[in-house]
Amino acid sequence: MQPELLANDIGVAFGRTEILHGVCMRARAGELTAIVGPNGSGKTTLMRVLTGELASGTGDVSLNAHPLAGMKPWELASLRAVLAQSVTLSFPFTVREVVQLGLSSGWNARTADAAVLVENALELVDLAGFEGRYYQQLSGGEQQRVQFARVLTQIWQPMDEDGPRWLFLDEPVSSLDIRHQLQIMEIAKNYAERGGGVIAVMHDLNLTAMFADHVVVMHKGRVAAAGAPGEVMNDALLAHVFGCHLKVGKAPPPGTAFVLPHSAYG
Repeated sequence: MQPELLANDIGVAFGRTEILHGVCMRARAGELTAIVGPNGSGKTTLMRVLTGELASGTGDVSLNAHPLAGMKPWELASLRAVLAQSVTLSFPFTVREVVQLGLSSGWNARTADAAVLVENALELVDLAGFEGRYYQQLSGGEQQRVQFARVLTQIWQPMDEDGPRWLFLDEPVSSLDIRHQLQIMEIAKNYAERGGGVIAVMHDLNLTAMFADHVVVMHKGRVAAAGAPGEVMNDALLAHVFGCHLKVGKAPPPGTAFVLPHSAYG
């Protein structure tokens, strides 16, 4: 069994509008793979195909050498967890109840072990003590971290007897302040370093360069480049893809303040 995700010749169209055109990509367990690109480049559509949420018109996806199309929902749920770009809840769930949604069918949410797992996940995302608060009363950033805790509980251990498990994260830091952006990315990176696979749709190119092992650059529904950050994140490619003047690794003119984050922990 190969511990990797393989996507081959993925094509997706909505009506007459083609969104993805023959996309091929590989992501390895033990690495954090970032998918970057401008708005409308097909990142989220590709993520939905990779997770099995959306069927592609052409091509196929395999995860740990298992064809995604042949897997049952419970099999997928035990192998990968998905953090969507946005989550809306219509009922007044507590934080504890939201995180417990990630527990697999083998867990009884009332057991002491399950309670400890929920507490550990919340502590990891800097929300210790929030268990009894109502989800709708939290800030957007706090809600995003609750959802991240939920997906972590679903596949808490990066490895099991069947091999690596996978986190799929669609813009996991979009609503977060700079400290929590770094914290969430460090958690994701650690998950990969412990043997799991992480695939994240990212907008922040600095965070991508800091944390990604492998970068897939999307442009108009196609893969424009793929490789290590230092290989693909160059002036010419990024300027072409994003349609603006960019300089990789160069400070702005004197007198212009800029902040480059380093770590969530002093």
